Parts: sequence; C-alpha cells; structure tokens
Amino acid sequence: MKGLNFHIAKREPMAWYKNVLVRVVAILASLIVSAVVIMLLTQKNPLQIYGSMLSGAFGSSLRIWSLVQNTAILLCISLAVTPAFKMKFWNCGAEGQVLISGLATTCVMMFLGDALPYPLLIIVMLIVSVLAGVVWAVIPAVFKALWNTNETLFTLMMNYVAIQFVAFFLKYFVKSGSGVLEPMPQFGLPVLFGHSYLLNIILVAALTVAVYIYLKKTKQGYEIAVVGESENTAKYIGINVRKVVMRTLVVSGALCGIAGLLLVGGTNHTISTTTVDGRGFTAIMVSWLAKFNPIYMVLTSFLIVFLQKGAGQVSTDFRLPSAISDIVTGIILFFIIGCEFFLQYEILISKNRKEND
Repeated sequence: MKGLNFHIAKREPMAWYKNVLVRVVAILASLIVSAVVIMLLTQKNPLQIYGSMLSGAFGSSLRIWSLVQNTAILLCISLAVTPAFKMKFWNCGAEGQVLISGLATTCVMMFLGDALPYPLLIIVMLIVSVLAGVVWAVIPAVFKALWNTNETLFTLMMNYVAIQFVAFFLKYFVKSGSGVLEPMPQFGLPVLFGHSYLLNIILVAALTVAVYIYLKKTKQGYEIAVVGESENTAKYIGINVRKVVMRTLVVSGALCGIAGLLLVGGTNHTISTTTVDGRGFTAIMVSWLAKFNPIYMVLTSFLIVFLQKGAGQVSTDFRLPSAISDIVTGIILFFIIGCEFFLQYEILISKNRKEND
C-alpha cells in the first residue's frame, strides 16, 4: 500500500532577500486574514480599522513621541535579556529586575532628592538602579551555577517577589493610604531640547550599538555564543562556564537597571506594581524574533509597540471590545512568528510502500 511520509529537516541558510520576501508575504497574509476576521466579527471596513491603527501610532506629534519612547524602553529590556538567552540561560525575570531597579531609583528620588546636588543625585540614581538590577539577576545565576537550579522557574518567582516589595513600599511610605505615589518630576532625568523622552531615546540607541559590539566583536561575546552552543565544547576549549554565566547575568542585570532608571527617572517619575507593564515578557519575544541581533530588535520592538498603540486606538475609535484589537494583533504576530519556522526548516515528503500481510 502506497503512502506518504512527512518529515521536517533543517533548511540550508537562505539568501537575505528570500528571508525578507518570506517575512513580507507573512505580514501581507496576516493583514488579509485580519481583514476577513474583522468583517465577520464587526461588520466594519478593514481599511478603516487599519487607518485607525496608523492614527493611534502616528496621528500627532505626541503620539509619535510616545511610540518612539515606548519602543526605546521595550528595546532596552530586550537588549537586557539577549545576552542570557544567547547563552541559553532562560532569564524570564526581566520584569522583576527592571521593577526592583525602578524601586531603587524611586527610593533615591524620595529620600535623597532634597539632600543631594542635582548632578550627584543623577549619578547616585544610576549607580543604585544598576546595582539593584545586578543583584536581582545574579541571585538566580548563583543558584544555577552552584546547584543547577531551574533558572526559568527561579527568575519567574523573583518577578513576584519584586512586585511584593513594591507593594509593601507603597503601602508603608505613602501616608495617604491610597497606595499611589505622587510623581516627582523635579528629581527626574534631564529634559533635552524641551523633549522629556529624548534622553531615553538617545541612551537606548547608544546601548543598542554597544550591545551589538559586545556580542559580535568581543571575546566575552564569543564566549557567550560558545556556551550557548555547547557547554561541553566551552569547557573543552578552556572556557570557565560558571564565570561566563555569572558575568553575563551581571550584564543583563545592569541593562535592566538602566531600563528601570529610564522608566522611573525619565518617564513616570514614580512607581507602581504595574510600572513595567509586562514588557519583561514581551522583550523575550522581541529578542527571539530578532534572532538575538540588537540591530534587528529595533524593528521588532517598533512593530510590537505599533501594534499595541494601534490596537488601543481601534478600541477607542470604534467602541469595540479590546478583544477585537487583541485578536488582530495576535493574528499578525502569529503569522510573523510562524514564518520563522519556514525560514529555519522545510517539510520533506517521500513515498513509502507498505505490503499488507
């Protein structure tokens, strides 16, 4: 009896223009499917929906600044998780590492804001925020290096510990009992050329270049790649795996510390349990989609933030449930993520012949 066998094989590397073409086709296909879903669920014109999404992201200068600012913050957190992920240390704790860094920044602003000269205050905020992020990242790294604990579960649990620390801080130090800390813009990061977010954007742009050079051009970046490919190979050629793990998590924690500083000191000027707003988890997808390349992360971060901004505007303009915009966002992301499978693998079909007994 004749039959067909299906199996999946690793695809040979494709030319860059073919990679681009596959992604473009995936995005176009996702827009077509989204249009059909919109018509079936809402009876709305899909072009109006997409126009609303564009308006939500680019409809005014304020929206454009907000889009770029949010892209920068998400990109910064994505840069933070990338060294660990490239090493196959599954750091899912960026949410907590950024939040605890933001809490450290808040404490400096609240308790030392009036006591220190402004330039010194900014330096102290940076140092304390980075140290907080490093400590929060190194704790699971130590347990992984010494006792081989599961870093995914450990870092996830550390997120909830950080949230509870912030909740305790707000309950104890906000005397009104509201649990809402008033913003402290007078102690925030400097405003450049009248734009509150410009410093954030410039700093993240510089960090993107620095992380790219670190991962691609330095010995430490090479060691990260080797450990990620095979710990046994790394040990064979004389790389101290424990040292690389610890050092890499210090780098990740420091970058999360900078993200916490930018969120609290440069954006919100206060803190709450939702300050990071899930960006720590979204950053994992951004890093993965960009194949751990910091330059590509600029595009993936922009795409994610654009979809979020646009989806929110759709709900507002058409008085639709937020689930509709979430569905559209999900469809687009599904196609983008799905196309990565076909870039990496191919499905081979072969005939087989089976004789009946």
